[in-house]
Amino acid sequence: MDDPGAGPDHGAREALERLLLGGPRRYTRLDVGRMAGMPPERTQRLWRALGFPDAADDDPAFTDADIAALGVLSTLIDSGFVDADSEASIARAMGQSLSRLADWQTDMLADALLRGARAGEDPAATTERAVAAAQALLPRLREVQDYVWRRHLVANVDRLLAATGSGDRRELAVGFADLVGYTFRSRGMGGRELGAMVEDFESTAAEVIARHHGRVVKTVGDGVLFTAWSATDAADIGLELPDAWAAEDRPPLRVGAAYGAVLTRLGDVYSPVVNLASRLTSLARPGALLVDRELADRLRPLEGYRVRPLRRVSVRGYDHLQPWLVRRGRAAAEDAGSGYDEDVFDVEEDPPAGRD
Repeated sequence: MDDPGAGPDHGAREALERLLLGGPRRYTRLDVGRMAGMPPERTQRLWRALGFPDAADDDPAFTDADIAALGVLSTLIDSGFVDADSEASIARAMGQSLSRLADWQTDMLADALLRGARAGEDPAATTERAVAAAQALLPRLREVQDYVWRRHLVANVDRLLAATGSGDRRELAVGFADLVGYTFRSRGMGGRELGAMVEDFESTAAEVIARHHGRVVKTVGDGVLFTAWSATDAADIGLELPDAWAAEDRPPLRVGAAYGAVLTRLGDVYSPVVNLASRLTSLARPGALLVDRELADRLRPLEGYRVRPLRRVSVRGYDHLQPWLVRRGRAAAEDAGSGYDEDVFDVEEDPPAGRD
């Protein structure tokens, strides 16, 4: 196997690593554990949780920055801010989030460098430019990341000040937006075309969700999971997203949402409400928003929405699940975007006891 550090780019690789890691690689995994005062199995667990492959016991893969980071973690644990039992979970959440950010930044820089290479630039000049660009951009990227992080903390100040014994449990609306026929359509796309569609979808979803005070929890190719504090915000997101995304060359979008008690942990959400929103999404027709009874009850008294029950269905985990179709207010009663005929309405909402 070829040595990835050998070859004409070895100097550039070393320069980039020193810049990004804050110094040369000089310590083994066992050295790091000993110098940080941590058992080797603990440092290995944290390393894996961050998303990095194992390093051999005799591989000098670590730097002074790694030892300093472990010292900071120990300080956080000693202060009580981080529970020792949850340190790996926190490391995993941070690793997953920052890994995606690093992938995007690497791709962005690589695209800029490739443009020079395609223009006939000498490979050595491209390599030199890569190092110079990293040196110039790294401090700016760090500043922007720090700014965005602080603004997200500010957005959560009210939740911080309102913290009670309930901790990370709260009442939220949870929604899924799903591209219909994504798998079939993506098979005929090239990588660049597919990447462009995914980027357009994620940017459209992020814009609409933010506009209505929601939060993107995560995106997974053909779908986005979001939360909102109010029923109306969730409904507005679910109604606007399919319209904002709609175009002849795009697969249609469908949305499902539910409301209830949710556990929020390390940026993710957990609850039967999440599963219910997913099931409702799978039942929705293209362009439609389906919600559960709890969310429907919160919308029904409001003039701006039409909320009608559909026939009950049985899906995995739910017998006799009753979806509710949400549309715009009465002025939009003839809205054709829902894809539902009137004969699916006016069903019995609650069967008498013993009928289920």
